Amino acid sequence: MSTIAERRQNFHELHSKTCFAIPNPWDIGSARYLQHLGFKALATTSAGFAFSRGLADGAVGRDMMLAHIREMVETVDIPVNADFENGYAHDPDELDENVRLCVKTGVAGLSVEDNSGGKDRPLYDVDLAVERVKAAREAIGDSGVMLTGRTECFLVGLNDIHEVIRRLTAYANAGADCLYAPGIREPADISAVVAAVAPKPVNLLIGGAIGLTMADAATLGVRRVSVGGALARAAWGGFIPAAKELAEQGTFDGFAQASPHSELQEFFRKDSEPTSK
Repeated sequence: MSTIAERRQNFHELHSKTCFAIPNPWDIGSARYLQHLGFKALATTSAGFAFSRGLADGAVGRDMMLAHIREMVETVDIPVNADFENGYAHDPDELDENVRLCVKTGVAGLSVEDNSGGKDRPLYDVDLAVERVKAAREAIGDSGVMLTGRTECFLVGLNDIHEVIRRLTAYANAGADCLYAPGIREPADISAVVAAVAPKPVNLLIGGAIGLTMADAATLGVRRVSVGGALARAAWGGFIPAAKELAEQGTFDGFAQASPHSELQEFFRKDSEPTSK
């Protein structure tokens, strides 16, 4: 097994090379399988994990999320980036404490977003958001953990690329190592964000069939591509129709695309053997 320090160093190095995919598992099994496929790093998904616990996205508490993040770090031998939502705190001092706890899980990176969760003002004012990034940077210290500054503009209906760039530029100046604005999808917007925060890397979310490929993302200057809760939703997309068919029609055709038991059994049997690491 690689050390935590080695994973953190490897994670930084990944961002200095070509564009890479960082898929988002939601439990131990999905994490182990993604590692098996050869991905170089993984990221947690707040939505995917919440659904697996019977909760809505955003309803998982800090301690439950920290336990999940630690579990994900301990189950794979590659860097893990934590979707740490808004840091489970509004106040920068409280955020500082929570980020320190997240660093102790062994993550190679973590993201802090500017979504306040409020209905009237869903985003923190820029000045407060910047102070929060600075607090996260201070909490990370010299641990080697990579900090991603994330703005939720497009996810809360503020579809203004100029505001996205204003915020991400401020977060970059405040100490964020990587910048992320989930919801942007137009090539011109993506290129504008990449140019605005260069030479710092940009994370792009591709959570559906939006007409972009990994090659397209690389051409636009993106350094990493995450998928958020898309893989978890893809799993639910197989489960729900099959379950509905059984409940409503009493038939089993929905199982036709299910992965064979023997294939999963063989993978997890071999994966759990010490010599397979």
